[in-house]
Amino acid sequence: MKIALGQINPTVGDFAGNAAKIIQFSQQARSADAGLIVFPELSICGYPPRDLVERASFVVHNREAAEHIAAETRGIAVICGLVTRAQADTGKSVMNSAALLMDGEMKFVQSKMLLPTYDVFDELRNFAPARSQVLFPFCGKQMALTICEDAWNDKHFWPRRLYSFDPVEALVQAGGNFVLNISASPFWTRKRELRREMLATIARNDRVPVAFVNQVGGNDSLVFDGSSLVFDREGRVIAQAKSFEEDLIFFDSDSLAGEMHQQIDGEEASIYAALVLGTRDYMRKCGFRQAIVGVSGGIDSALTAAIAVEAVGAANVMAIGMPGPYSSPGSISDAKQLAENLGIGFEILPITEIFERFKKTLAGVFQGRAEDVAEENIQSRIRGSLLMALSNKFGALVLSTGNKSELGVGYCTLYGDMAGGLAVINDLPKTLVYRLSEYVNSRRRIIPQATLDKPPSAELRPGQVDSDTLPAYEVLDAILEDYVEQAHAAEEIAREHGFNLELVKSVIRRVERNEYKRQQAAPGIKISPKAFGYGRRFPIAAKADF
Repeated sequence: MKIALGQINPTVGDFAGNAAKIIQFSQQARSADAGLIVFPELSICGYPPRDLVERASFVVHNREAAEHIAAETRGIAVICGLVTRAQADTGKSVMNSAALLMDGEMKFVQSKMLLPTYDVFDELRNFAPARSQVLFPFCGKQMALTICEDAWNDKHFWPRRLYSFDPVEALVQAGGNFVLNISASPFWTRKRELRREMLATIARNDRVPVAFVNQVGGNDSLVFDGSSLVFDREGRVIAQAKSFEEDLIFFDSDSLAGEMHQQIDGEEASIYAALVLGTRDYMRKCGFRQAIVGVSGGIDSALTAAIAVEAVGAANVMAIGMPGPYSSPGSISDAKQLAENLGIGFEILPITEIFERFKKTLAGVFQGRAEDVAEENIQSRIRGSLLMALSNKFGALVLSTGNKSELGVGYCTLYGDMAGGLAVINDLPKTLVYRLSEYVNSRRRIIPQATLDKPPSAELRPGQVDSDTLPAYEVLDAILEDYVEQAHAAEEIAREHGFNLELVKSVIRRVERNEYKRQQAAPGIKISPKAFGYGRRFPIAAKADF
């Protein structure tokens, strides 16, 4: 039988829109003589729905949408993800399920058994796990229908498993000879390669074909890359969908011949595509058409502006230069050149006069005290206020421009440069900001060379550069990666890299001391295994000398 994988971009809670998309893809697959089309995890309601599943009306609309899809897709079998009511008298009231819709009816339902509770996942908070699983016959095969995490516990692949039970192994031992996995598997760096090898290992060791269909698109901080795959019994890829865009691919269940659509290769290209998609979908799904970026002539705002233009088009991005008393002439000219290169509007709003009025107002209470970080932060907060005023006036989303290195150690100002609705690059270490900027310029010369060459500076005092306050970014980023993403101790980090132990400890102290800032930051786009955000949960008031 000809089988289709419908790699779609659902919006959480948009039952009508998601159902229409599922019906459209199903009809297209039916027109191509496919007998079955498979859609991603929770494709009817979008993933992750989080606490929305606690609303009874959400569950009702979810079921009604599934019934509507079944009625509109006669002539082709459809497998899609949805929320179903749990049968248990205790525990959670709903389950994360997959349904087979055929002949206008819901013929089969299998719910998810393994509910992840690490990083950004908190499914045990919302769902009850399935108590059992059953094969279903289709096109001469015994189909093992699994949902995302159910396939992430193979003893042949993971040196340390998170669960004692392997749903795929159990289904194959029960006679399953074809594995279907519907997923909402978020992107992060090197995740696609890991996922591909993991699924290939299942196919090779269990000697079964594996078809994996993944959600695509951005939902809040998460980006789903799609990259759906089909493997033969030897673990070879025989069909694949595109990365970071919707796609429809076909394969034959018997010959295991399928379509191979090109995927994005390379780390920088993949990360850039994820940031563009995440920005576009965050704006689109939240109802914003235009973006505002404060451009300083620096590398962070330049990269953010480039991503914004790729995401929503030059006509929908406004760049704002806000020179202050310590801004260099090059900052203005570099920002202007960037705007010209991108073809976006550029406005200059000087802040020096406003800054002087702030200082005059505060002169009495500040009397006898030297200028310090307070005056520096006033400049940043003036800029944040101007950007938010423009946001209110024009209904545009402010994209904040801080990176992960700055956010990690608190080298950023609350209600200042942290102001905004989306922190586009807040999961990019500074060194990766430079790499991505070089990638942008390799495609088309956009970011001025002077921006790439100048020493990073906030320009909040005379002659200021980042290295006055921070270690070299190559050192800082290595420490942050090991501490934040790998949870290594200071002694281990110092020993592995040959860094001074006191330097490492001072960076870690800054990370811990600035948790309060990060918890007030705008949501960002996750591209690393461990981003600052709801996947990293630490107390603010804590002693962390360990």
